[in-house]
Amino acid sequence: MTDDFENRRQYPRFKAPICYRSAPFFSSRRQLVNIGLGGIRIYSNDKLKVGKRLEIELLLPDDEILTFIAKIVWQKPLQDSEIAQFDVGLQFLDAPEDTLQRLREVLEKYTDDKETDEA
Repeated sequence: MTDDFENRRQYPRFKAPICYRSAPFFSSRRQLVNIGLGGIRIYSNDKLKVGKRLEIELLLPDDEILTFIAKIVWQKPLQDSEIAQFDVGLQFLDAPEDTLQRLREVLEKYTDDKETDEA
């Protein structure tokens, strides 16, 4: 990504042992690529439409579940990847302050795992 993209990011991203799943269908849990207070990056085999809104659940290390409405903001195909077909960025929308506060508390434990790359 470009420096312009980096400058737009409002929240740092972290590698953290947090999984996600689509709600309310209780799909299988999957590991995030990274997470910040503004959203998550995931890998997916599903082609998702940019702008689509999803209800997702974050499964925290202590088994607590946080629910967010998120919007697909970008999607890139992964070439010759065994991980997945797409790299996807989701932005949290109108998250309640208490939910964001709880996520902030969890992410503070992973400040040494802050990502500085494009993702």
